[in-house]
Amino acid sequence: MTKKLWGGRFTGKTDPLMEEFNASIQFDRRLWAVDIRGSQAYARALHRAGLLTEEECEAIVEGLEQVAQEWLHGRFVLQPEDEDIHTANERRLTELIGPTAGKLHTGRSRNDQVATDVRLWLLAEIEHLRRHLEQLIAVAVERASDEIDLLMPGYTHLQPAQPVRWSHWLLSHAWAWQRDAQRLEEVAMRTNVMPLGSGALAGNPFDIDRQALAEELGFADITRNSMDAVSDRDFIVEFLFWATLTMVHLSRFAEDLIIYSSREFGYVTLADAYSTGSSLMPQKKNPDALELLRGKSGRLGGHLAGLVITLKGLPSTYNKDLQEDKEPLFDAVTNVSGALQIACGVLSTLQTNPAAMRAALSPEMLATDLADYLVRKGVPFREAHHVAGAAVQMAELQGIPLSQLTLEDLQKLHSAFDADVERVWSFEQSVERRDVEGGTSRRAVLAQIAQLRAWLAARTDPPA
Repeated sequence: MTKKLWGGRFTGKTDPLMEEFNASIQFDRRLWAVDIRGSQAYARALHRAGLLTEEECEAIVEGLEQVAQEWLHGRFVLQPEDEDIHTANERRLTELIGPTAGKLHTGRSRNDQVATDVRLWLLAEIEHLRRHLEQLIAVAVERASDEIDLLMPGYTHLQPAQPVRWSHWLLSHAWAWQRDAQRLEEVAMRTNVMPLGSGALAGNPFDIDRQALAEELGFADITRNSMDAVSDRDFIVEFLFWATLTMVHLSRFAEDLIIYSSREFGYVTLADAYSTGSSLMPQKKNPDALELLRGKSGRLGGHLAGLVITLKGLPSTYNKDLQEDKEPLFDAVTNVSGALQIACGVLSTLQTNPAAMRAALSPEMLATDLADYLVRKGVPFREAHHVAGAAVQMAELQGIPLSQLTLEDLQKLHSAFDADVERVWSFEQSVERRDVEGGTSRRAVLAQIAQLRAWLAARTDPPA
């Protein structure tokens, strides 16, 4: 039977249930490629330190390449004693090249090995997520440009508030996603630090050149304290926070579209590719893709809370509790990656219904414009707000839209009203009056589009 990496101290057998409870191979196997990459670099570092001959180094590096090919082509066979990916790869390397494989672990611990593997793996996944996020933002920006003249109600408290451009709504989500992209860069920066060479907790005793090792593996820097290095999972917590907040943003986007696609609103129609039917009611077209975006945000928040609670009571350096970092991380990456792509698909294929948007606009949404009219006549805003409210009440009592109040009606409320008040009752003019930076006027929305396009163009190449 293959010896365990830690087995020399022990003479008794391990409880089979404990073997299963302790094993992580069923989920950490996805680290196989980065584990081999890190081990090949470490073998070369041992050679530079004079601990491996050139022939031994070549045998280990080439043997690990064989192991990689087995994984790549689905030929790697796990054995019952393979408790984790590190054990599995080293066991197979030993079968291929013999006792020389035993020199690979010189000065290295699984503590610094796994911390390195996870960082390497996450950095690659972050790059994929970055691209998915930018694609989603790009789709929102292009739709905003193409559909800039569509007007719709804007809401506060889910109550109709003021007219806005559909494009302005789209970009309200795009800016949130842009912040997500900025945060992802910061997570990548703190992930891009190499723990390898920290040993179990006290450092490497064989004069390994950690800076050269980090450069070979593509890390931007090395960890500065070996005790901190083997236990630091801040980067995973940060990633889970990023994933949770990104999913919250996707969830809010999804909720808006769930509402807007309902029969009562009808502003948009979702593509069949992102909808399902009912098992009972033939007429139903359910926004399942959007509901799953909303639902999975809670799942990722649970992962974040779980890991933080796991970490909060740990003593210094490595503890086996840290094995619980991988499943939430792996699941979060899988789900946020899928969510970003689904959101992009939904947004790029939905149809807008301009007539429904227009029909939902009502003169009451121009009550603030009525107050603003008085402000331009020199009336203090608090007084103008009160007068506009009284006008709304007057229209309700007469059972007519606000815009059908006569000039005489309005002049009963304030003498500043004049014939030019008719200009207030234009939804187009209402949005155009909001012409400040960040507003919903055509010029302001086009400026947002230009800003986001410039930001996307600057990110054609990933940050160093």
